[in-house]
Formats: sequence, C-alpha cells, structure tokens
Amino acid sequence: MANGGMQLLGFSLAFLGFIGLIISTTMTEWKMSSYAGDNIITAQALYEGLWQTCVYQSTGQVQCKVFDSLLQLPLQVQAARGFIITGILLCFMAVMVAAVGMKCTTCLSDNMEVKNKVAVAGGVVFIIAGVCAFVATIWYGDNIRRQFFDPFTPTNSKYEFGKALYIGWGASALTVIGGSLLCCNCGSKGSSSNAGAPKYPAARPNPNQPSQPGYV
Repeated sequence: MANGGMQLLGFSLAFLGFIGLIISTTMTEWKMSSYAGDNIITAQALYEGLWQTCVYQSTGQVQCKVFDSLLQLPLQVQAARGFIITGILLCFMAVMVAAVGMKCTTCLSDNMEVKNKVAVAGGVVFIIAGVCAFVATIWYGDNIRRQFFDPFTPTNSKYEFGKALYIGWGASALTVIGGSLLCCNCGSKGSSSNAGAPKYPAARPNPNQPSQPGYV
C-alpha cells in the first residue's frame, strides 16, 4: 500500500520533469555543429532548436533566426514540436488531477477510495506525457545520429546532440518515474470506515444449551 510519502515523492519527480520539458522545449541547443573529422572550423558554432537556429561567433556575438515557414520544416522537427507540446499539456493536466488525489490535500478527503483513484489517474497521465516527450526527443536524436553516420552527408553539415536533448531525456524519465510512483497507490482502499467493525460476528447463545447455575 502506498503512503503519503511515496505520493509526494512521485509528484515531486513528475513536477520536476514537467519543468525540465518546458526548459528543453525553449532551448535552441537541440543539435549543435560537429567538429569531428576534417570539420575543424572553430570560428563559429551552429545550434538549432525547435523554433530557431543560432550562430555563436568566437567573438561572443550571437545571431538567431526564427524558422520562417512551418510547412517547410523537416519532418522530425514538426513531429518533435507536436509530441513535446502534447507532453507539456498533458503534464499540466496531470498536475491538476494528481494534486486533488494527493493525501496531503483536503479535496475528496471524505472518500479516500475515490481520492486514491484520482491520484492514480494523475499518475497515468504523467506516464503518457513522459512517453510523448520520449518519442519527440528520441526521434529527433535518432535523425541526428543517422545523418552523422551517413557517408553522403557533407562534413561541415554534420551535427551532434545538444544540451536540450539530454535535458529532455532526463525530464521524460523523471515524468515517467514520478507517474509510476503515483500509480503504485492503486492498491490503497478507503477502508477506514470499517476499521472499528468486528472481523467476525458475535456468537449467539444456544437456546438448547442449559444455563449455568447462578451464584448466590
């Protein structure tokens, strides 16, 4: 049976994953220019995210450009946008639902069985959100890997994993783990109302049995 401490731990991990997904989505370092092989140009670094691409000069200047057209974006960028935003929206919904089912809150405190089911529902939504974020980051990262090892890709056009991908992977894992801990509450039952009831019915006196003689 899960206790309030496990619920609080799961909610905290999932909420940290929710914050990490927002940070990862807004970052531009989803992929960064590679300097492996003959690509030894170090005067500038190219970074590309889901919303814009940036060039960092060795002098410290930064130039960013927002993607002009949505329909001209590569498929992995469009898919990553859709899945990561879906994951963030589901996380927001899960935070609202799980907060109602937490044992440390007073909502639905008169019916613990329903309250536990609400907490489990929030955990399930957290897990779905984490899976959506995993699909976005893994798909995007696998495309970077395939292009890097593709012999037809020019050396100066190869990219490597950026910091935003690592943050996204970690945030997705936290969201799934936190949601799983919340789902561990499924075994809890609201049996507090029956705690004082006797386990077995009281024995009834046998009318055929002779009564014991009393004491004078």
